[in-house]
Amino acid sequence: MTTPVGTSQGYTAGPPAVRGAAELCAVAEVSDEAVVVLGDGSIPVRALITQLQEKDLFGDAVRVLAHALPKREAVWWAWVCARKASGATPKPPIKAALEATERWIVQPTEDHRRDAMTFGEAADFGTPAGCAALAAFMTGGSLSPPHAPVVPPGEFMTAKAVAGSVTMAAVIEKPEEAPQKFKEYIALGLEVADRIKLWPS
Repeated sequence: MTTPVGTSQGYTAGPPAVRGAAELCAVAEVSDEAVVVLGDGSIPVRALITQLQEKDLFGDAVRVLAHALPKREAVWWAWVCARKASGATPKPPIKAALEATERWIVQPTEDHRRDAMTFGEAADFGTPAGCAALAAFMTGGSLSPPHAPVVPPGEFMTAKAVAGSVTMAAVIEKPEEAPQKFKEYIALGLEVADRIKLWPS
């Protein structure tokens, strides 16, 4: 994956917002158990995610990471996890949603953003692929139809859709293998964070 560059009507790439562990836990709405792990909030974000995993608080780890990553990188993470969960021969609506999300990742234009919504809805937002496409749609622009008054998405709507997509990808098939899949997916997300130097060492 390359670092996002450029600007479009639907998405503006800029420097990532670096939030501390306490702020991330607040906006990600983590569980009470995760708040205990957070402690006084001085823990580095990467260490927090690691400790959440160690305590099997995988959903919380995913939510924190989804809210930490920049939007385009977060959508890429969700897309990869959804693609893995969808298997080698996904049903046509799932395949179309994955392809629409990929088009937005490669070229985040307004048309591609709206296409992601269309194909995501057809795939069902209750699937990893549909939810990943929804995350792409929520990255910017307007929630309203074209030419209608602009209704911008909330700041964290992409992160919440990404968290939903990644979590569903881990549990939708063979839930008994979910812990292993969560660890694989979280490692992938952390690799993205490292590549863009989200948390300077």
